[in-house]
Parts: sequence; structure tokens; C-alpha cells
Amino acid sequence: MKKTRNAILGLALIFGLDSCGVNQAWILNQNQNNTQVNLGSNNFQVLGQVKGAAEVEYILVFGGKNRRNLFNEAYAAMIEEADLPSGSRAITNILTEEHVGGIPPFYYKRTITVSGTVVEFTR
Repeated sequence: MKKTRNAILGLALIFGLDSCGVNQAWILNQNQNNTQVNLGSNNFQVLGQVKGAAEVEYILVFGGKNRRNLFNEAYAAMIEEADLPSGSRAITNILTEEHVGGIPPFYYKRTITVSGTVVEFTR
């Protein structure tokens, strides 16, 4: 009886102290523009990285936005931070990351982060 109780207690500790976070990352070409760029010479300048993030919390599997709306919100935040209308700029190397943490199915939080590199073309 004592061994069974200790085994059950040990399993409960293992599951109780386990990390509840999951990460995924996708490298996607979300830019569907049909633009031809001549990179034969050094006609561009890398301005830096931009990032947009969005998160939603779920309680008992009920929550706010679905994954597609969350991605669109994070992507829009990244585009806004890039300030594309102020020059001949483009975003390259777009990376989408997703983190799900919490204690499913009771509570979990999904965070989607979209980041990319801003490049400005010179003449």
C-alpha cells in the first residue's frame, strides 16, 4: 500500500512539475507581391528588424480570436512598425512563431509573433 501511494505521489509530482509550454516556428513567404528586384549591385540597405505580436487567453477552451485572426493582428502590427510608405521598402525573411502555454484545458495562452527584416532600396 505504501509503495503504491509513493508511486502515485511520484507520478503526480512528475506531471505537476512538468513545463506546460509548447513552441512552434514557421518560416513562410507571406509576401505575394510580384516585384522584380535587381540585386546585381549593392542597391539596398538593411534598416533592421521589425516585430508584431498578438496574444489571446482561453479559459475552459473558450476564448477570443482564432489562430488566423491572431496571425493577421500580429502581421498588421509588424507592417505598421515597418513604416513602409516612407520609402522604397520591403520586408524580407518573415518568421512566424507561436507559443502556447498554460494548463490546458483549464487555461492557456496563445501568443503569435511575426518578425522580419526591413530592406530599403536605393538608386
